[in-house]
Amino acid sequence: MSIKQISVFVENRPGALYGLTGVLAQNQIDMRALNLSETSDFGIARIIASDVYKATTVLKDAGYVNSITPVLAVAIPDVPGGLNRVLQVLADAQENVEYMYAFLGGKDVDHAYMIFRVADPEKAAKALSARGIKLVEQEEMENL
Repeated sequence: MSIKQISVFVENRPGALYGLTGVLAQNQIDMRALNLSETSDFGIARIIASDVYKATTVLKDAGYVNSITPVLAVAIPDVPGGLNRVLQVLADAQENVEYMYAFLGGKDVDHAYMIFRVADPEKAAKALSARGIKLVEQEEMENL
């Protein structure tokens, strides 16, 4: 039920992120989601890409250190309390949210989409599914 997130180490300097996104653009790889966290010397770009294999290959060939992490992509009803309901399910399942970020997607205007990094994606996915919360599959990411 998890999807693959690519984490890329990027120097914290002007133009570094531009170089990273340029590699993806030149190779026709669409980013579905992007999150950037930084320190004074480097950052970590977390990317959900349309083609994970191709993205990791071209990034490696361009000299970028990257890794793949399983994360959950969740369709959250776009209503007041929608996110709170998802977080309640994760809390009830004793799953800590290490980080999360939102992304745009699809023609489904009734949902917002979020990426969740949790310790046990399989356990969290089962808990969410059992409560009727829709998870987005890896194949669906290509069509959002």
